[in-house]
Amino acid sequence: MESPAIDSQNTVLSVENLCVDFTIRKKLVHILSDINFTLRRGETLGIIGESGCGKSMTALALMRMVPSPPGWISAGRIVLNGEDLVQATEKRIRSIRGGEISMIFQEPMTSLNPVYTIGNQIAEAIRRHKGVGRSAAWKEAIDLLDIVHIPSPERRVGEYPHQLSGGMRQRAMIAMALACEPTVLIADEPTTALDVTVQAQIFDLLKEIQKDRGTCIILITHDFGAVAVMADRVLVMYAGHTIEEGTLDEVADSARHPYTKGLLRSMPEIDDNPDDVRKPLPEIPGNVPDLLRPIKGCPFAPRCNFAMSKCRELPDYFHLGDNRSVKCWLMQDEVHAKEPA
Repeated sequence: MESPAIDSQNTVLSVENLCVDFTIRKKLVHILSDINFTLRRGETLGIIGESGCGKSMTALALMRMVPSPPGWISAGRIVLNGEDLVQATEKRIRSIRGGEISMIFQEPMTSLNPVYTIGNQIAEAIRRHKGVGRSAAWKEAIDLLDIVHIPSPERRVGEYPHQLSGGMRQRAMIAMALACEPTVLIADEPTTALDVTVQAQIFDLLKEIQKDRGTCIILITHDFGAVAVMADRVLVMYAGHTIEEGTLDEVADSARHPYTKGLLRSMPEIDDNPDDVRKPLPEIPGNVPDLLRPIKGCPFAPRCNFAMSKCRELPDYFHLGDNRSVKCWLMQDEVHAKEPA
């Protein structure tokens, strides 16, 4: 089945049939299978799914940071501004990574070097990619801390990661990621360890930066609430596959894949008139499949209430409209009914 037309003039990043394989215990393991999506100028794409579904590995693949050994990009293309990153040399990738595409990692304390000041770490990124002197890079580091709303940036620039709060460390990571004004910013669970108030501040900051700079953002999360706040479009992943894609409204209000519906049902809701006894949240039965064992057919079938004999085969992508697709056999009759006779 053909893919929907892509607006190439407005597309910054295009991922086409991306596959990542690992060798684990002398077995070939498919970690990512035929990942496809596009990212448009000034857009936020939310990638969501349970732990182990392949979200973070997708981010590492985009940065050409798949740990090797044991892993490698086995197929596909990652086209950024017309250049295929999969085919780029290691020297070229080092100039792109942090320059044209940057990443905010989950936990700043494991990403920031504890023996260097925040200013030194930001300035190093600036000097490496822009080739400016020490004093100019230091001044720009202060300006970046001011942009991400860290108070007293002239003082904080000389402090070490352990001297900052969790929220300020995350802001420092954002400042470092913005040092070279990247076209694409990947935020991998950027608020996981933060309280709700600080989470909201970080999301507001990312939206402010996007508005001011036109940056494209890929938000990787397991939280549909974060997607609802940030994303324009949503990509749902399961067991290394993309299984549903659409605008935020399409996915949130009219989810079509049984897994996506299960994720939405499991979100807690605020009840204006709560009972004394809280009802348990609905859960998706079963567990995420073990990728070490070969998966035949639809990877979600063992947990799906709608599984049928057809699900022994891997579903096609069924396209329901522009950039609206679902990888589920339940869509087959609906799509065929829309096709002209």
